[in-house]
Amino acid sequence: MKKKTLVIGASLKEERYANSAIKKLKANNIPVVAIGLKKGVVAGVVIDTEKVSYEDIDTVTLYLNPKRQEEYYNYILSLQPKRVVFNPGTENREFVKLLQENNIESEIACTLVLLATNQY
Repeated sequence: MKKKTLVIGASLKEERYANSAIKKLKANNIPVVAIGLKKGVVAGVVIDTEKVSYEDIDTVTLYLNPKRQEEYYNYILSLQPKRVVFNPGTENREFVKLLQENNIESEIACTLVLLATNQY
C-alpha cells in the first residue's frame, strides 16, 4: 500500500495545481484525502472543509500561501506526517523550522514534478 497523502488547499477548479495533484496522486494509486474551501469531489476524492483527524498520513502537500498556512500548523503537527511538501509559492521558513523541531521532514518541491519523475 502506498503512503496516504493529504492535499491542503484542494480546489474544484480544473486549472488549479491542487486539482491536478489530486488526479495525479490517484492515477499513481496513492491514497488521497483533501481539505479545501469548498466541498466537492475531484477524481473520486471528497474535499473536506474541516480539519479532519485523518489517520496514517505519510505526506501533506500544501497549496496554501504562507499566511494561510498558519491556521494549519498545529493541525498538521497533530497528524504526525512523515513529510510536508511545500509546492511553488508555499515556501515558509517559519513552518519548516517548526516541522524540523517536531522531527517532520519538509521538502520544497512540486508534487506534480515529483510524481512525473518517480521521485514521490
